[in-house]
Amino acid sequence: MSIIQAMTEKTWDLIVVGGGLTGVAAAVSARRQGLEVLLIEKAGFLGGAPGTLLINPFMPYSTTVDGKRFELSRGFFSELRVLLKELGGYKDGREDIHEEYVKLALDRLVMKEGVRPLLHAVLCGVEKDGETLTAVKVVTKAGVLTFRGRYFIDSTGDADLAVAAGCPYHLGRPDGLCQPMTLCFRIGNVDIPTFQKNRQAMQEKYKQFQAEGKIKNPRENVLIFNTLVDGVLHFNTTRVVKHNPTDPFDVTEAEMIAREQMFEMYYFLRDNCPGFEHSQLLYSAGEIGARESRMIDGEYLLTETDLRDCVKFDDAIAAGNYDIDIHNPEGTGTSHYYFPAGTWYTIPYRSLLPKNADNLLVAGRCISSTHEAQASYRVMPIVTTLGQAAGVAAAVAAKAGVGVKDVDVGKVQEILVENGAFIGK
Repeated sequence: MSIIQAMTEKTWDLIVVGGGLTGVAAAVSARRQGLEVLLIEKAGFLGGAPGTLLINPFMPYSTTVDGKRFELSRGFFSELRVLLKELGGYKDGREDIHEEYVKLALDRLVMKEGVRPLLHAVLCGVEKDGETLTAVKVVTKAGVLTFRGRYFIDSTGDADLAVAAGCPYHLGRPDGLCQPMTLCFRIGNVDIPTFQKNRQAMQEKYKQFQAEGKIKNPRENVLIFNTLVDGVLHFNTTRVVKHNPTDPFDVTEAEMIAREQMFEMYYFLRDNCPGFEHSQLLYSAGEIGARESRMIDGEYLLTETDLRDCVKFDDAIAAGNYDIDIHNPEGTGTSHYYFPAGTWYTIPYRSLLPKNADNLLVAGRCISSTHEAQASYRVMPIVTTLGQAAGVAAAVAAKAGVGVKDVDVGKVQEILVENGAFIGK
């Protein structure tokens, strides 16, 4: 019997679609609870945002309590940071990450734990009996393959599996516009000390060039981060507005617009800004990054008010306090709401439950929420914790033989805490 035949003839306890940080956290957490797990990913590696979209660094995931640092994203996320540090792709005191080390760390982790990964496989359909998903279909080099499962987790970021299963959703804010898409890129051979001394002058010159029509990028400033590589800077500064991240023709156009902006930025820096005289454009992400797209209409809609009020839900499965960071969907400007020190909000389990499906969980930036709430929890540390929660919940449901909406949330919370997670209580 071939491997393909063996994998397609069995019924998996859990199938996770989307092998980013969220999906890996879900798959590994479920496997550790005894489930047989298939992890499906469209790219040639695991990790999602760092590798596919070149996202860096980890955004803030802690606050201050009694004068001490208090981490809100723990559990699997803490474990990942330790693995990356051991490999050399992460350093204490800095949140910069090296995407190649992320890929290797996750490869080793899923193989060690016994998760079955399938790369280069794109979701193309589902089979469903009433409100119960029974199988997913994926396109591969071997054609369309069908995998059967008892439970499913959508960690695609765009709610692809939930939408394919007929679950209701909404796109972006009420008028349908989403936060801008961004193509991240790297510039090398930069004289970093000289750049740092002239950083403010660079920003002023950028605004001058923008006012003179020499810069077409609508972003209000230049967003730059450090990297773990000497002389290399990370740019999260292109901005493509009024394009739908789920429309393939819009995304195609967005990729091309962003590439023009990338070269526009590189030439501006090289020719006008101290420290960049001998710099070289190295590479851009394999795909343009979407901050926001579809969000499911779930059993609970998480709102901006919930976040600002720092609500502690009875069914909380994760916590966060990253600022409500909204890049203007229409053009220039970025708005922020920063949470007071020592405060955090929680995310309820019900926001992971899509309507019209009894054995499907959704984790990551596409859970049930408003545009404003999503602007905070969408970052890598928080969505990783959502993946861990989804994986544990699937395991609790499987062991009890119940649907995900009938799961013992108290048991889910207990297992999460036992495994180092912080759920906000």
